[in-house]
Amino acid sequence: MAHPDVVELFGGVDTHSRTHHAAVIDRLGRHLADAEFPATAAGYRDLHRWLRSHGDLVAIGVEGTGSYGAGLARHLTAAGGIVVEVDRPDRRARRNKGKSDPIDAYAAATAVACGQATGTPKTRCGQVEAIRALRVARTSAVKSRTQAINQIRALLVTAPEQVRGAVADLGTAAVIDKLSKLRPGADLSDPANAVKTALRVLARRYLALDAEACTLQTAIAALVTAYAPALLQVYGAGVETASQLLVTAGDNPQRLRSAASFAALCGVAPVPASSGKTHRHRLCRGGDRQANRALHAIALTRMSHDPRTRAYVARRTAEGLSKKEIMRCLKRYIANEIHRIITPQLAQTTAKTQEHNPHHLT
Repeated sequence: MAHPDVVELFGGVDTHSRTHHAAVIDRLGRHLADAEFPATAAGYRDLHRWLRSHGDLVAIGVEGTGSYGAGLARHLTAAGGIVVEVDRPDRRARRNKGKSDPIDAYAAATAVACGQATGTPKTRCGQVEAIRALRVARTSAVKSRTQAINQIRALLVTAPEQVRGAVADLGTAAVIDKLSKLRPGADLSDPANAVKTALRVLARRYLALDAEACTLQTAIAALVTAYAPALLQVYGAGVETASQLLVTAGDNPQRLRSAASFAALCGVAPVPASSGKTHRHRLCRGGDRQANRALHAIALTRMSHDPRTRAYVARRTAEGLSKKEIMRCLKRYIANEIHRIITPQLAQTTAKTQEHNPHHLT
């Protein structure tokens, strides 16, 4: 039911795989109404219509905009709504207030109304989203390939001497090639035949996964090269690290308000760790850990091969800084450099994508 006396309203949505629970509050935090909707295109329209029926909707807080709430966030943004990313309540808050879909929905709306939640969700409607999807598939292929070779090595340890001795002095590629061509006997009750069959299956699985990973890597490299070629020119950055940093930044560069916000997103913003006469900082343990890993890889490459970085490390070591503290400083400097490169490129490419295909993934 509408509330004509209320001027400003805030919405909150607790998202799930099949249903979304929405709630509405006013500027004073009073609970006005809540309802449940299916997580479908029609449900998104009904949810948005229901929220607007209560009055002037200022903003909508949505939980899980990177998972269950991605489709709803895209729909609300395309419809002109202001969507705010809301973190799920921590355990302490849930212990004190309880846990239910209406409670979480009202908590999301309250977080937006009081200014606790201010994050802009990723749009997930451009080439960066395509890179992310391909990275998910490639990461899975690489992980499964590693598992396959580990299982092959474990089987070879206890394999019959005739099998183990045939590949004892060969490299990984030669071992895989030889095992994939094994011809075990039909009697699998014989341990030798069973081991040969298992090794052949695992070797052929390794080859299939390796081809799959290479195909996906080629596709990712082509997208990154076309989308952000300047990022690949950064000293120490490759396709793997560049694609991860693009995925962390997202398709909408306006969410990265400053280099400091990007550093915090990557988990490399300095955190005070001083006490008494000791004044120091440490690395942040939050943020996107995969982005942190990418910056760490770039920093290690520069520390090993870049003359300027090696000179910087020597100077800071002479000043009394530990290796961890130097690494923290390097990661922050690299994050600043990456931010300067990523933000203009993302802005130009996003504008072109929306101009040519404004309804992409909406």
